[in-house]
Amino acid sequence: MPVLRYVIRFSDQLSKVMMILAAVWALGLSVLIVADIAANNVVGRAIPGVRELVISSIVMIVYLQLGYAIRSRSMLCSDTLLLALPVTLQRLLLGIGYLLGAAFFLMIMRGTIDPTVYAWNTGEFWGEGALRVPVWPTRLVVLFGSALAILNYVVAALIDVLGPEDRPPEAAEAP
Repeated sequence: MPVLRYVIRFSDQLSKVMMILAAVWALGLSVLIVADIAANNVVGRAIPGVRELVISSIVMIVYLQLGYAIRSRSMLCSDTLLLALPVTLQRLLLGIGYLLGAAFFLMIMRGTIDPTVYAWNTGEFWGEGALRVPVWPTRLVVLFGSALAILNYVVAALIDVLGPEDRPPEAAEAP
């Protein structure tokens, strides 16, 4: 199915781009934290707003990496019992797991829509003091990351559950 291949390729490429963005962001955040510590020790003054940026950034980094973690099968999974079962039962249990994962992130996504719109419309911010960080970018990344997680669980289900009969789930390729 060419449409399925396109969806899988799109999901994989988007997940990789978001993972790279998260890695670059984490590197920049690390440099900022080291600079803050150095400024505090050398000059006696911390860089204003680092705390607020770190708190918002950690959530964003997690949700930017979420799609790649699902597609690369890096999410927590104990498959010792699963691999001992017949392939048909493996596929059934994988399908249930993918459905639960997609449902979980659908609930997160649905619960994030209204707060994201509110944060955008009202200019909601977080932090008191040196830096006031807008809330909407963090909420938007949670929303987008959850949507990609749902897509990647559907892709995983299509590959593992509805894939070829002779291919066991553990042999599926990661991006």
